Amino acid sequence: MTTTSTPASGPLSSEALASGAIAPEPLTRQLSHQVSQSVFDGSRLRVVLLVEVYDGAQQQFLETYENLRSHVESVPGHLGEQLCQSIENPSQWLITSEWESAPPFLNWVSSEEHVRMVKPLHSCVRDTRSLRFHVVRETGHPSTGADPARGGLQAAPRVGDGVIRHALTFTVKPGSEEAVGKILADYASPEPQVDDTTRLCRTSLFLHGNRVVRAIEVRGDLLAALRHVAEQPEVRAVEEAINPYLEQDRDLGDPESARVFYTRAALPAVHHVTAGEGQDGAQRHALSYPARPGCGMRLAQLLAERDEAAARDPRSPVLCSTIFQRDDVVVRLVDVRGDLHEGDPAVTLGLPDPGRVSELTTLLDGFTDAGSPTGGGLVRALEGARMELVTDRRACGPRGQLTSARCSRRRAGTG
Repeated sequence: MTTTSTPASGPLSSEALASGAIAPEPLTRQLSHQVSQSVFDGSRLRVVLLVEVYDGAQQQFLETYENLRSHVESVPGHLGEQLCQSIENPSQWLITSEWESAPPFLNWVSSEEHVRMVKPLHSCVRDTRSLRFHVVRETGHPSTGADPARGGLQAAPRVGDGVIRHALTFTVKPGSEEAVGKILADYASPEPQVDDTTRLCRTSLFLHGNRVVRAIEVRGDLLAALRHVAEQPEVRAVEEAINPYLEQDRDLGDPESARVFYTRAALPAVHHVTAGEGQDGAQRHALSYPARPGCGMRLAQLLAERDEAAARDPRSPVLCSTIFQRDDVVVRLVDVRGDLHEGDPAVTLGLPDPGRVSELTTLLDGFTDAGSPTGGGLVRALEGARMELVTDRRACGPRGQLTSARCSRRRAGTG
């Protein structure tokens, strides 16, 4: 498929590169060491969906795909897609789609409309795997009449730390928070080693009102780690124990019910930045930023911009920040130097420069209830945003067991 946008310097032909007439631009130019993950740089997004279709269900799959495609074409930000079938295994299919940037895709894929639209696929598809990439380089020429403003290229490759960050969130019935917190704090930790290449590194659980957020860090294959954890007896027992308290009914014994629940519970990381300093002794906290309807992505972007600026300030107490966002739920996970309340509350909250505070108040639901965004109002806002730590466990020790990194506010000891 021919893409429509090219680097500012123009496309480079393979012939020119091979002849040495044009020196290739090194991929290592201007590497970003602080921001290892971000969906906010305006780069075009390529989504690759690997699909394994049940034997004999190809026609049903094609009909379902055509219906789905007709809807996706009208989604803002969608540029086009391809459907491919394996030349080796007819049951394997590949759907690639291109988007002008990541936010339009993430908004759509997390919507209830998307959950309803993909449901018919489940009866003809055995397994799927979604991969998402920013476009860094491309060859070829833009088609005639192409609009170069519709998405660009990622300016430089990012340098990661080998850790994949993800979160799950769900709500429990009001009044059940104490019981749910005790269940989640007291569960036995699962075996962190998934296979030779995948390992669960850290799990942090928080409560804010009746909302539960479970943030996980994985080295290797995130999907394999999630499946591994879900299959562990210790975790299954906890999930069954909290079922009566959930606002959204689920039956984890029913694959369709479990799939829908975890699809809605997914809270993907949209930005990660580190100050590049050692994090020994850092304290982990989570802050909740409930957005006004339709403002979640913009709010997350505003916080991400502020975190990038703070990472360059050696005085900032924030050593590491990850922003998770889905719909109107925005959670900022921070590792800070010292106590959360010791520094400037504006910095800890990730507030933008004073000139942009008014923009944040239009995005954040209920911010004005905390008072003026200065002085005592900021202190109240920080306390209102702080999520209660339930448990924080890291894989450590000679065999990598998951143990409590520090005392939970609900329960001391190891897990």
